[in-house]
Amino acid sequence: MSLSQQESAGLSALSAVLSPLEGGGPRTDAVVARLSAAVGLGVMTDGQRLPNETDLADQLGVSTMTLREALAVLREQGVVRTTRGRGGGSFICASAEAFEHTSLVRLRRVSSAELRDLGDVQFAVSGAVAVFAARRGLQADIARLRSLADRLRASAEPAGARRVDSRFHIEMAVTAQSTRLTRSQVGLQTELSGLLWLPQLRLDPVAEAGDQRRLVDAIEREDDIRARELAESNAESRIRRLVALRLELDDR
Repeated sequence: MSLSQQESAGLSALSAVLSPLEGGGPRTDAVVARLSAAVGLGVMTDGQRLPNETDLADQLGVSTMTLREALAVLREQGVVRTTRGRGGGSFICASAEAFEHTSLVRLRRVSSAELRDLGDVQFAVSGAVAVFAARRGLQADIARLRSLADRLRASAEPAGARRVDSRFHIEMAVTAQSTRLTRSQVGLQTELSGLLWLPQLRLDPVAEAGDQRRLVDAIEREDDIRARELAESNAESRIRRLVALRLELDDR
C-alpha cells in the first residue's frame, strides 16, 4: 500500500482521534473526553483551530447540539477558546500544569490492579503493532518514526516529551497499517500517556528515545521478532514503574 493509499484509508493519528464515537453513555462527556485526550496526546496542539462545528460533529458522529455542549464544557475548563467575527472559530489552548495536576489526581483514583490490567493490554497491542510495522512499514513511515524519536531525545520538559512519545506510539500503529490497532493505541495512549510522563515517574527522554531508535532500526530491517521483543519490553518496564509509583502514593 502506497503512502497516498494509506492516507486515503484514514490511517492517520488525527483521523483516529476524531473518528466516530463508539459505545453508550453521555455523548457530551464522550466528546469532552475525546478532545481533551487529543490535546494531551499532542495530536491537537495549542493554538490549533478546530474544524467548523458541522464538520467536527460529522467526524465524531454526534449532533451539532451535542458538540456545542461539549465545546462549552471545554471552554469552562480552559481547553478551548472561541472567538467571533472574521478569522474567528474555536482554538485549542491548554496549560501543561493543569494537565499534570489532572493526571496525578487520576492516578490516585486508579488501583494498582487496574493499572496492571491496562499494562497487559498495552503489552499485547504494542507487540502486535511492532510486528506489523516491521512487515508493512514504508520508508516514509520509518523516517517519520525516526524523526519523532529524535524529537523525544531533545525534549526539555515532560509535557513536550509526553506529546512526542504518544505521537510515536500512535504513528507506529499507523505504520502497521491497521485501523483497529491504531484506534486501540489511541485509546491506550489516552489513558496512559498523562500518567507515564508525570514528573514523579522520572522517565528519561534520552533513554526512552534510545529504545525507540532501536525499535525503528528493527522495523527497518523487517525483523519482526526483535521489534516485538523491544516493544513488549518497553511496555512492561513502563507499567512496572507506574504501578510502583501508584503504590508509593498510598504510603505517603
